[in-house]
Amino acid sequence: MHTFTTVAAMQAEARRLKAKGQRLALVPTMGALHDGHLALVQEAKKHADHVAVSIFVNPTQFGPNEDFNRYPRDLGGDMQRLETVGCDAVFAPTVEEMYPFGQQDEAVWVTVEGLDDHLDGPMRPGHFRGVTTVVAKLFHACQPDVAMFGQKDAQQLAILRRMTRALLFPVQIVGLATVRDADGLALSSRNRYLTADERAQAPVLHRALRRIEALVAEGERRVSALIEAGRSEIAAAPLARVQYVAVVDAATLAPVETLAPGQKALAALAVHFGTTRLIDNVSLTVPA
Repeated sequence: MHTFTTVAAMQAEARRLKAKGQRLALVPTMGALHDGHLALVQEAKKHADHVAVSIFVNPTQFGPNEDFNRYPRDLGGDMQRLETVGCDAVFAPTVEEMYPFGQQDEAVWVTVEGLDDHLDGPMRPGHFRGVTTVVAKLFHACQPDVAMFGQKDAQQLAILRRMTRALLFPVQIVGLATVRDADGLALSSRNRYLTADERAQAPVLHRALRRIEALVAEGERRVSALIEAGRSEIAAAPLARVQYVAVVDAATLAPVETLAPGQKALAALAVHFGTTRLIDNVSLTVPA
């Protein structure tokens, strides 16, 4: 497994591999890798001859009161885990390499209008602008044919799909189903922040989403009733503080009042346990 820390070196490696006719995959991460990330690598190996993983804690997607400075970093441990699943290369640049003009004075931003108007967008101003900008940079640096992202970050996945198509990147975006612990909690690097008591209560997120999913299958179409059911489920966890529970159209990510027959929707939520913010979602297909 090779490690690259500069854009020039990563681009040279991509050109070398493509000259040999190899298909390249990229798994963008911020490190602190867990089994969900490793599942993305394993899936990437089905789509490409060569798999690169980027490890970069991107400062521009963190708000002023968010956890950039304490975000878990373990490059050595990450490298060991990637070796076990046959990763071919790691791209681990510095902040200065990715933002040569300085992150505060970045002159060029990539923004996707509309899809960040709801859900996490209003809660984390500037977050998705940071995500789309850094992923565009990673696409240029790593030159992948296919890129892998997790469905747990469903809004991010939708925004990156739109960005990739709009900017004509020759990259196939593949979304992988959320990887969960046995009790249903979605795997996340931030789970390690949870206390034992918080971790014991955190699976309530998935139970709330499953409750919404079950109600839709039973015929409930009023979104207000679905949201109330989700909130009621979460209320059983005394340490949970709900930031939002929402049901939105899967294509536009805009809130809806009533689900229509055959509609594809997304139930999503964000909940705090202490200072730790967790998100989760489930796709809904309304019976026709």
